[in-house]
Amino acid sequence: MPPTNAMNNGASSAGPSTSRPPSGNGSGSGSGNAYSSPYAHDDDDDDELDLLGDDPRHNPDTDDTATILRDDPLQTDLSSPLTFKRKQKQPSLLSQPARLITALTGRRPNFASSPRNSHDLPRPLPDTTTTTTGAATHLNPLPGGKDAAAAPPHPHHPHDWHTEEGPGRRVGYEDLTAIDWIFEYTKERQRQRALHARTAALRVPLLGYLQRLLDASQVWVVLLLSGLAVGALAAGIDVATDWLGDVKYGFCSGEVDGGRFYLGRTACCLGYDEGSQCRGWRRWGEVFGAREGGGRWVVEGGVYLVLAVTFALSAAVLVREYGVYARHSGIPEIKTVLGGFVIRRFLGLWTLITKSLGLILAVASGMWLGKEGPLVHVACCCANIFTKLFPSINNNEARKREVLSAAAASGISVAFGSPIGGVLFSLEQLSYYFPDKTMWQSFVCAMTAAMVLQAFDPFRSGKLVMYQVTYTSTWHGFEVVPFILLGILGGIYGGLFIKANMRIARWRKSTSWLPGPVVQVVIVAALTALINYPNLYMRSQNSDLVSHLFSECSQLLDDQFGLCEKGAASAATILLLIFAAVLSFGLAAITFGLQIPAGIILPSMAIGALTGRAVGIIMEIWQANHPKFIAFHTCEPDIPCITPGTYAIIGAAAALAGVTRMTVSIVVIMFELTGALTYVLPIMVAVMISKWVGDAFSRRGIYESWIHFNEYPFLDLSEETTPIPDIPSSQIMTRIEDLVVLTATGHTIASLSSILASHPHRGFPVVSDPRDAILLGYISRAELAYTLHAATQPPRSLPPETEAFFAHQPMADPRSTLDLRPWMDQTPLTLPSGGRLHLAVSYFQKLGLRYVLFVDRGVLQGLLTKKDVWYVLNGAEETRRTSGTGAAGGHGGVGGGGVGGGDGGGVAREDGEGESAGLLRAVGLGEEVGLASPGVDGGSIL
Repeated sequence: MPPTNAMNNGASSAGPSTSRPPSGNGSGSGSGNAYSSPYAHDDDDDDELDLLGDDPRHNPDTDDTATILRDDPLQTDLSSPLTFKRKQKQPSLLSQPARLITALTGRRPNFASSPRNSHDLPRPLPDTTTTTTGAATHLNPLPGGKDAAAAPPHPHHPHDWHTEEGPGRRVGYEDLTAIDWIFEYTKERQRQRALHARTAALRVPLLGYLQRLLDASQVWVVLLLSGLAVGALAAGIDVATDWLGDVKYGFCSGEVDGGRFYLGRTACCLGYDEGSQCRGWRRWGEVFGAREGGGRWVVEGGVYLVLAVTFALSAAVLVREYGVYARHSGIPEIKTVLGGFVIRRFLGLWTLITKSLGLILAVASGMWLGKEGPLVHVACCCANIFTKLFPSINNNEARKREVLSAAAASGISVAFGSPIGGVLFSLEQLSYYFPDKTMWQSFVCAMTAAMVLQAFDPFRSGKLVMYQVTYTSTWHGFEVVPFILLGILGGIYGGLFIKANMRIARWRKSTSWLPGPVVQVVIVAALTALINYPNLYMRSQNSDLVSHLFSECSQLLDDQFGLCEKGAASAATILLLIFAAVLSFGLAAITFGLQIPAGIILPSMAIGALTGRAVGIIMEIWQANHPKFIAFHTCEPDIPCITPGTYAIIGAAAALAGVTRMTVSIVVIMFELTGALTYVLPIMVAVMISKWVGDAFSRRGIYESWIHFNEYPFLDLSEETTPIPDIPSSQIMTRIEDLVVLTATGHTIASLSSILASHPHRGFPVVSDPRDAILLGYISRAELAYTLHAATQPPRSLPPETEAFFAHQPMADPRSTLDLRPWMDQTPLTLPSGGRLHLAVSYFQKLGLRYVLFVDRGVLQGLLTKKDVWYVLNGAEETRRTSGTGAAGGHGGVGGGGVGGGDGGGVAREDGEGESAGLLRAVGLGEEVGLASPGVDGGSIL
């Protein structure tokens, strides 16, 4: 049934009062049919972020304007009449005879006397951009100077529809909302046109060229600064982590050989062939005077336990008190941000500081976590901070995300010493939109970061990472079989790890009797220390372990694990390696997800390397005991035929592919780690098999699984990850009977404010009238709230009974009425209501849309938001298609207070929340993650 006008006190229309809970940025269904939802707020969960309208103490009528729109950013005098004129088509200056004159003289003819040229040429558009603190964006002012929006009506344009060419006006994005990609790129194109028009008018062409050059160089300045900062931070993190990790075993004494306390074991014993001969390094057993044997082992184990727990506790407290967004690896959130989602303070300065310090402490504790993923977060934080130097980048969310995609490559570049692998990692794993120019920018940023890290040389070995190795041997044809076996084992590991880790995360989230997050970290750290210390292969840092597992025995100087000793190739060594891999699997599954900075890349590589080394030793023993076996006929005598270190690196690649489901980037990273082109083919085989086996468990990798667990509104571009149901869009969309729809006329400021106070939806479709329901546009809640607030403030100070409208009113006085068309999306993307869902999902994925309106010959039929699409594609149990009459009291359709009831179809959720509901929970933190941390600029979107 078409919507009907609901009169406000018998004076003005408040538009149809049909309602539904908002989803995404659109209107949503109401709360008539209540049932559970993954987006619903848990009343007992104090850690979840409550947005506008979620808090029972919240007054939507005042908080929308007080929180989002603190002041009037237009700074214009709106007391003059407002008018919006249709932009008429200008005649071509180079048509017919004009082209001949121009070709002969090089000058354009003067058509001032021609009646076809009676109007002035359009002036260049002012270069104004969106602010990120709720400020308004005015990108299409009328000619006439500063107060262009208040220009008087033009007598030659009585029939107005659009203001002028341009993307219209916008306010800054709210926290936990999606950006408008089309608007952001339209805004950038208009800024570029204005820049070229302004520079072309300069008398000195060289000055215009320099201005354009400076504008184009801003991105490169940000990327170079980011690369420099990431390289320096990575070097500092490596040095600090190495030193704190060694402090658990002893310290460098200044009494012998001129050592210093701040030196790690490697730096303190530099020049010694064997670490045991180093006189400057003193173990804690010697310091406390413990005797050789069991007493010293107990003393050193006790110090190891105390320091490990202390480091982990410090990291957990640091994250809880100063930067909740610094927890976890950050890659799922980065993928979501690059997909167009806004998370305030996630990439701020305070998050950068907390992440860096917390990462050092967490890795030094010896827990089974890595720093590779968090380094990507650190790199994006650096890039986001440097974008604030240039408003043209900082105020455009689409351009900012291109910069973040490029900066993410530098994080992997310094983590693995692999610049090319970092570029491919950003392309394959992180980036939602990756144009060709971003590829080149990523390359420059990754190269810069790697060069800076190489200049610092944190390990004093000339290597970018500790586990960078070189191989001199080659592989044989019969080794393809164990390589395939490693691929299968890697895929099984990835599938089982994801299932175990997600089950633990769900159990941790749903269990009420568990202690707080800090206590959980302390318990896991203590358990890890008690398991690690007795096991030779688990006692040291993961980077040390991986370095020794990867190395050839001929190039290993300090064999602290005894892998290359005579008789090391034995069943006992194999069992110990497999036992360590199994224990590490369990510890990593428990650790990943705690409220500390933690990555999963290096632990997965260590587990795969342990398994691969065990398989390599098995092959080595087999070949040594049966050298005449037909498979070993290619082995040369007196030369080692099997290199267990190569099995370790292939096992590491397979395990990493199984847990992340990446392919090309892993192969390139491993190639850059080894520098051996010979082993690219075995690595490719193992990675391919591992991905196939892992996909048999689940299509989602670990990062996609956490995105789904946290309910981030991320639409994967791969249909393999999220199959699209072959159903009509009409079964999923929210129909017009269940929408809060605004009519074009019949409103006042008071009635619209009442609608905002009554419905927490993020936007409202606008139709011509209740009977025809011809779609005119769409206005978001933020724009509508800002406009109403600005109109009632000086200089306009319009009364609440002021008429407001969304369509041209020829008799309306601009000085005493409120025209809302500049703030309305007058050209929303529409689709036929009878189309398939696959087409609508493709629009959301490829164009980054926030909502799509469905029409039938111009008549509004329904609405589908990004959150609705996410909700359906991820197979939530609460998703359902409903039909039938509405409930009593006029509530009809899909749980929504539809006027007159009627049949409804689409997505129904009881929570009444928008796209932010259920997102970014800080489980057990006892605080809302949206609250500003010390030193955080609360106005920053990222």
